[in-house]
Amino acid sequence: MSKDPKSAAAEMNQDKKDDILENFQQFKDYLGDQVQKGEKLGLGEEGLTKGAKRVGDYLAKHEDPRNREQKVLNELWNVANEEERKHIAHVLVKLTDETNK
Repeated sequence: MSKDPKSAAAEMNQDKKDDILENFQQFKDYLGDQVQKGEKLGLGEEGLTKGAKRVGDYLAKHEDPRNREQKVLNELWNVANEEERKHIAHVLVKLTDETNK
């Protein structure tokens, strides 16, 4: 999760990006995989949350929501202030970490 989301998205082929974003479970699985990679690199909870926030910021600016769950997250993200976005990112890390166990 340490790679810049914009760079990671630019390097990812469009089909893979579409696969990840079309289905919320696939999105959670992908984010969960990134959380696991971050944990293996020694990132703590704060580092993982910071990475998730960067992903959230990127998605809010560059990607349209593709399902109901992403639409809700997008709306919450857009009305949240910076501190609230950190909390949303933290909850997403917890959610994806639990999903991948």
